[in-house]
Amino acid sequence: MLPLGSSVSNRWMVAERQANLVRQPVLPRPLSVQAQTKLVTFDVAHTALIVVDMQNDFCHPGGWLAHIGVDIAPARRPIAPLRRLLPVLRGAGVPIIWVNWGNRPDRLNLSPSLLHVYNPSGAGTGLGDALPGSGAKVLERGSWSAAIVEELPVEPDDIHVEKFRMSGFQDTELDSILRNLGVHTLMFAGVNADQCVLCTLQDANFRGYDCVFLEDCAATTSPEYCMAATVYNVNQCFGFVVRSDVIVAELVHLALGSDRS
Repeated sequence: MLPLGSSVSNRWMVAERQANLVRQPVLPRPLSVQAQTKLVTFDVAHTALIVVDMQNDFCHPGGWLAHIGVDIAPARRPIAPLRRLLPVLRGAGVPIIWVNWGNRPDRLNLSPSLLHVYNPSGAGTGLGDALPGSGAKVLERGSWSAAIVEELPVEPDDIHVEKFRMSGFQDTELDSILRNLGVHTLMFAGVNADQCVLCTLQDANFRGYDCVFLEDCAATTSPEYCMAATVYNVNQCFGFVVRSDVIVAELVHLALGSDRS
């Protein structure tokens, strides 16, 4: 019999006259970390990292937000902790999923109400418009504007999902991908914490995923109280708040223990 399926977590065995629908079990790898509210244990074997909007237009000095006068320094704060976290997660077999804003060139995936959020007068530089000087189209899929900042290395096995709403689940393949991967727990990072990250995290919670907000790997260009409110609401309603260095330390300890055995 031959395997049929895109993920070891969701795979049949089939032949010409037989189909075995019993998925092979994936051995659990529990990891315990101290969150802000309690000690949390989750299964690394059924966990993925969602990184939201760490793109040039949001985080690069030559990008869109900087062009319209936004201080992007806060948006760059997740870069350093993510650089430490990503290789450790990859080494532990945790899927890295980049959920990035990506407009169609014709903007037919963008409603007037969405365009208004970023260009309320109609005369500014909004989604899909060309930046003066460089001519780069704001967050157009496949462009430099929508690319992940170069400081964050992307590996061939990483997964990419394009979104065009604040939620990474709305009108995207994200939920189908996660179901096929057999993922139950999602860790969240990126920008803006109080907008696209939180909306995606909320939608994940509504779909039954266990949500872990990585406080040091998320940031916002909004006022500080918006980040405080995000942390409060995640703790109160949607999941758990953890620092990435705690996860790194525990994963390294877990790996050392496996090496010794």
